[in-house]
Amino acid sequence: MSKKRKAPVILEHIAITGYAAEGKGMAKLDGKVIFVSGVVPGDIANIQLNKNKKDWAEGRALAIIQPSADRLVPFCKHFGVCGGCKWQMLPYEKQLEYKQQEATQNLIRIGKLESPDVLPIIGADETVHYRNKLEFTFSNKRYLTADEIGTDTLHLPQDALGYHVPRIFDKVIDIFECHLMDEVNDSIRNTIRDYAKQANLPFYDIREHTGWLRNVIVRYTTTGELMVNLCINYEAETDRIALLDHLLKEVPSISTLLYTINPKWNDSIYDLEPQVYAGKGFITEKLEDFSFIISPKSFFQTNTRQAEKLYTVTRDFAALTGTETVYDLYCGTGSIGIFMSKKAGKIVGVELIEDAIADAKKNAGLNQVENAHFFAGDVVKICNDAFFKQHGHPDVIITDPPRAGMHEKLVQKLLEISAPKLVYVSCNTATQARDIALLSEKYRVEKIQPVDMFPHTHHIESVALLELKQPI
Repeated sequence: MSKKRKAPVILEHIAITGYAAEGKGMAKLDGKVIFVSGVVPGDIANIQLNKNKKDWAEGRALAIIQPSADRLVPFCKHFGVCGGCKWQMLPYEKQLEYKQQEATQNLIRIGKLESPDVLPIIGADETVHYRNKLEFTFSNKRYLTADEIGTDTLHLPQDALGYHVPRIFDKVIDIFECHLMDEVNDSIRNTIRDYAKQANLPFYDIREHTGWLRNVIVRYTTTGELMVNLCINYEAETDRIALLDHLLKEVPSISTLLYTINPKWNDSIYDLEPQVYAGKGFITEKLEDFSFIISPKSFFQTNTRQAEKLYTVTRDFAALTGTETVYDLYCGTGSIGIFMSKKAGKIVGVELIEDAIADAKKNAGLNQVENAHFFAGDVVKICNDAFFKQHGHPDVIITDPPRAGMHEKLVQKLLEISAPKLVYVSCNTATQARDIALLSEKYRVEKIQPVDMFPHTHHIESVALLELKQPI
């Protein structure tokens, strides 16, 4: 006998009183904290719970009964369905306020700092069209909205080109406009979709690993260069040439056009070789007066103008005089180290991905930076006693780890090395706070600078300056 499913718990006329982590609203009912998605502090909403524990619950807004005075009308037609830009309904100054609050609370709650010196968050001058990279996915399973289910649309072809639905791996939202990048991204995406449908080109089926068109990656720099990489499941030369020629004709501003054959079950291309169809195969971005080559597989900060602010803070925190040996851990394509090179004696960069180190060396040569040296390898493994002895004891360590933060072994190595100054660049204030607590054995936090890299989202970048404690 099958177990009877419980009816969902619905709470009515609940007042949203604040924001919690990850952009969720917060309410309290009978001493229980409720985390709610899709709301603004000040809203009164009906909420359906999807988790209901003794001391806390989690749910989503079914209806806004009385909107907050702060609530705005979202500017994108895909808002509420697309998983990006979830804070469009919130004024930008309020977004910054709540991001500042989260960064501070993480340092207190996780970092165990009683009164952290958190500087006012640096906001973005541009809150739309700020990204230099977008990736769209082809799917033969278009996500249907609640309004479409049960209508005649179920009998229509369901091919889509857009973003994955949050928490649903095999459905894609058909995106017709995206405000994250200049409108050129709409031209590229919509041109490819229209042609593919007209030519009956098969869209990818992620469950069956069938279909031809998989992904399209668009990069657009502040220098005006535009790179498009079309990822396909297998070679179909006639169709490929026809599609790429059509795209170049319709969007002549494309500087570099590539295609990548990806027969794997996953979408990653780090282990594949993109093929140049038109152009030079890379584009160039600028930070201050430094130029950076971006190849199809390169990592580069996706908000160029805010990256310049982030790197300026990092350089200012390092307070270099021109003689220091600076280690740039998780250096990627060398952008931070090169950005700091004029004020350093020596830069030593370490990064796991070999292609990124190859780009870092190219970027150093492009900018005539002779005091930067880059090494490929796992940061945890390569940064041993012999490595530090060979390249010099660091005066300053810059660490810019992934969202998961630093490996505990690296934290222990940093404590052992005891560089006088450590500048921690983070895209996750929670893991940064965790690592700061671990480093507190020898380091004290001098100051923290949050930077908003991604307006209309809950993500926060943060730079922390840690200095070695003086022996008592």
